[in-house]
Amino acid sequence: MSETSPRRIVIGDVHGHYEGLMTLLEAITPNLDDQVYFLGDLIDRGPQSSEVVNFVKQNNYPCVLGNHEQMLLSILNNKSISSSTMQAWLYSGGQATVSSYHDAIIPDEHLDWFKALPKYIDLGDIWLTHAGVDPAKTVAEQTAEQLCWIRDEFHSIEKPYFPDKQIIIGHTITFTLPGVKPGKLAQGQGWLDIDTGAYHPRSGWLTGLDVTNNLVYQVNVYKRHLRTLLLEEAVTAIDPRKINSDRRHNKGA
Repeated sequence: MSETSPRRIVIGDVHGHYEGLMTLLEAITPNLDDQVYFLGDLIDRGPQSSEVVNFVKQNNYPCVLGNHEQMLLSILNNKSISSSTMQAWLYSGGQATVSSYHDAIIPDEHLDWFKALPKYIDLGDIWLTHAGVDPAKTVAEQTAEQLCWIRDEFHSIEKPYFPDKQIIIGHTITFTLPGVKPGKLAQGQGWLDIDTGAYHPRSGWLTGLDVTNNLVYQVNVYKRHLRTLLLEEAVTAIDPRKINSDRRHNKGA
């Protein structure tokens, strides 16, 4: 299969799986002309969050704010945080993140970098954000709560939010959406979800999307399997009428 360069490559939620990310990028082999973007949730759950953050930061790869980065900032910026809230964050993957840092101290340079992450990146024909948008609000009205956390209200939209661009997201593991098998991407009305659940034992697939060539690169972080698929082979179309508003919101957090 022929490829066009320079390429625009979007990486789904890494969740601390640094070795898997390195294997994925070895397969993609981005060159200096290629543009590589990350959809947030670099941290939590996997064993090497600090290494993932170092890598993305040092390479100046654009990255949007994920709900896990937002949670970390909220916890550390709140001096009166309750014990139950702290425990909930640690249970949601925060403990793995803290453990990945030397002496369990997250350096200010990383915290400052998290604080500076944009909530979305507009690339003209594609629009990157972590979770989606509130379909009832304009772009200017969107908050971090919507862009980092939204699920069903966005997934169930029956017409594209943008008439001229596709929204590419992570946040919700694709197999939690109706009819999607582990490792498959999910496509709705004007959006494409590429969070294939790298940390989840039911999946383990970390995805990189070559938008330019409509190619999907995947590595299974547990089995170290690699595969490259045409986008049309890797995606499952979602019927917005089948989105269950009662679906448990913690399945793909």
